Amino acid sequence: MAQRVIVTLEDDLGGGPADETVHFAFGGAEYEIDLTAKNAKTFRKKLAPFIEHARKAGRSPSRRPGRAAASRQRSGDIRAWAKDHGIAVSERGRIPASVVEQYQAAKGR
Repeated sequence: MAQRVIVTLEDDLGGGPADETVHFAFGGAEYEIDLTAKNAKTFRKKLAPFIEHARKAGRSPSRRPGRAAASRQRSGDIRAWAKDHGIAVSERGRIPASVVEQYQAAKGR
């Protein structure tokens, strides 16, 4: 047996048939409201001045945080120690864990 389901949107402000569902977010919460074309236009018009001065946020790819100066200094210290002890370490990139362990053992950490 087949069924037919009809969904009718009703304007959440004034009642009557709605033309669209408007999605928006505010204060960290997401909302949706069913509105007539006229009410949706009014809604967008009232928000326009705020949107013009706002910046987009949210689901953009997160950037990796920069390394702290202390971390860069420590890496530099390890590289210098390795060079003084004849251990080959590249000038850039990750320092092998075995070299870090040798450094820590030599420094008594």
